[in-house]
Amino acid sequence: QSDTMSAAQTYTKEEVAKHNKADDCWVIIDGKVYDLTDFVEMHPAGAQIILDVAGQDVTKQFLAFHRMDVFDKYAPRLFKGLLAGARPAFETKEKRHQALSRVPFAEVAFWQGFKSPYYNESHKRFRLAVRKFIAKEILPEADAYERSGDAPDKELFMKMGEAGILAAKLGPGKHLLEYKGKLPGGIKASEFDYFHEMILHEEFYRIGAPGLSDGLACGLVIGLPPVIKFGSKELQRRIVPGCLSGEKRICLAITEPAAGSDVSGVQCRAVKSPCGTYYTVTGVKKWITNGHQADYFSCAVRTGGKGTKGVSLLLIERGPGVTTKKIPTNYSSCAGTSLVILENVKVPVANLLGPENQGFKCIMHNFNHERWFISVCSCALARKSTEEAVKWVMQRRAFSKRLMKQPAVRQRLAEVVAQLEAGQCFLEHITYQMQNLSYEDQNRILGGPLGLLKTRTSKMNQFVQDECVQLMGGRGLTTSGMGKIVNRIRAASQYNGILGGTNEVLSDFAMRMLDRAYPRTSKL
Repeated sequence: QSDTMSAAQTYTKEEVAKHNKADDCWVIIDGKVYDLTDFVEMHPAGAQIILDVAGQDVTKQFLAFHRMDVFDKYAPRLFKGLLAGARPAFETKEKRHQALSRVPFAEVAFWQGFKSPYYNESHKRFRLAVRKFIAKEILPEADAYERSGDAPDKELFMKMGEAGILAAKLGPGKHLLEYKGKLPGGIKASEFDYFHEMILHEEFYRIGAPGLSDGLACGLVIGLPPVIKFGSKELQRRIVPGCLSGEKRICLAITEPAAGSDVSGVQCRAVKSPCGTYYTVTGVKKWITNGHQADYFSCAVRTGGKGTKGVSLLLIERGPGVTTKKIPTNYSSCAGTSLVILENVKVPVANLLGPENQGFKCIMHNFNHERWFISVCSCALARKSTEEAVKWVMQRRAFSKRLMKQPAVRQRLAEVVAQLEAGQCFLEHITYQMQNLSYEDQNRILGGPLGLLKTRTSKMNQFVQDECVQLMGGRGLTTSGMGKIVNRIRAASQYNGILGGTNEVLSDFAMRMLDRAYPRTSKL
């Protein structure tokens, strides 16, 4: 496009003004001239709104009613030339999607000039590399996926696998040290830490399409770690490479119609055969993210008596007796949220993840990372909507001035930013503990704070989304146009207060941990 621009013809305002009729309609947007003659009758809001300003500079009107992706879509084909003496001010599509945003609070503070003890040069390289990949491979089709509800295709998963994104989504650990592929930004497996993983999740959830973001291997993030940590060497050798390459997909299947946060209530039954070589599994799992498109299910089953001591974790492979059905929810069904029906499914005993009847411990171990992951998503989604709202109040005019000039708007925005930044600081603090505490110490002291982190960030996200919708007015209630991003994210904003353990259960758990740790000799 830059070559086209440099060779483009130049027009004066007076020359453009002559083209002001339905059969000869030009306009000026951001110092460039566009011929809308063949587009006028196709305009979604009718022809007259364009004809009323034909031959004029309509930059302000365009920005009042359209997102920049509309400009990206139509500008190249309608471009006529340049306006004499004008200097275009719009950021290029590449800069908007690949560079760091200059909008205040649109990026984590470190990326906007603030000092931080948590990040270094490798984190900068990693973020930009992931953002570039998303801009090239995911953003062009994001809206289409959200609207259609189709699962992200295998080709995209294979590209994520080749780029090392799927391996990186699992965070640091032995799987990464054994991984033979590359990682984004040329990061070495030995230097990859939880802050790199956090950055990766942030980038995927700033896409502005939460259903799609979940569809892009959320199931892998929470479903593959049990295989890596508790599966046999042979099971790992058979399952892990296909999941990291994008060839196969996996999900975590814990929740049932009658058992959610109370994992001890799992009813899905796994009965061992008389020969002791396989289980026959029968039951139903519900609200399983990525379940509809999964090849593997890390599944909680009951192999013993009632309560936690009768629960096992079993890897079930899609095959005879396994049926999945999509469950319609508030966000796009490209996330693959599903009902998983298991009818007399034969599963080898070798597919056990951890010892029989000790699956509850394995599930609890997995929950810490899952709850941290959900907290990262909450902060990233809140930051994306904050960026959208800030842009809106800076360009929307009402009562003859920008919305940002209204004290009531500034007060709302101030509370949004304050809660977002507080949540981010809490998240980074916990991430640092994950990076530096031993495995034993994490299990001993981090479960309660992680529960509080997830509760606080999910509530923060809900607050931010409600406020951003209010700031955007009617557009925030609309599934297309200026407010579509905020609308999508707000629709799914309550999810994170339920998934991975409800806010109420986790808050109570954290206070029970406080009760347990309290020194009984300490008195007022």
